Amino acid sequence: MRLSTTDIYAFQALGYLGTQLTAPGLSAAGQPGTGQTERWISSDDISEHTGIARPYLVRILAALTAKGVVKSKKGIGGGYALARKPALISLCEVVRAVDGPVAPLSCISLNWGEHCVEEDRCHARNTVYKRMRDAMLAVLQEFSVEDLVIDARQGVSYTHCLEHLLRPNV
Repeated sequence: MRLSTTDIYAFQALGYLGTQLTAPGLSAAGQPGTGQTERWISSDDISEHTGIARPYLVRILAALTAKGVVKSKKGIGGGYALARKPALISLCEVVRAVDGPVAPLSCISLNWGEHCVEEDRCHARNTVYKRMRDAMLAVLQEFSVEDLVIDARQGVSYTHCLEHLLRPNV
């Protein structure tokens, strides 16, 4: 697995969305609120604050919405918001939403697995490749959108990461 432009942009957009949560306030009954309140953020606002071209951003947000990472609301006052608290959205969930499988090969993918005629005999598959998959999954599960929010609050831009993406056979 290697990170893609789409991953980097999704991380940037989610970090920004995570900074837009409002603090707990009063409920309709005047009681202290129990959680953060929703604030819908337009794609124009996200694009402006992250530097992601709006057409590309909208496609990323659609993928994140389809997988339940982000929620959307149409119309005046609508926009996008995180579907859950940032700490409850793993980076594994994000990568899978925008790029699909995390596994380096389909024969070891947990969600998109394909049978291989050599799977019982293949030493590399049953040792190296599975360990690679498990290590990637463990790291991506360990971290969440909350980690991206830390960077967004400090004004860290992932735009520079795009210059460091690995490009095979170049």
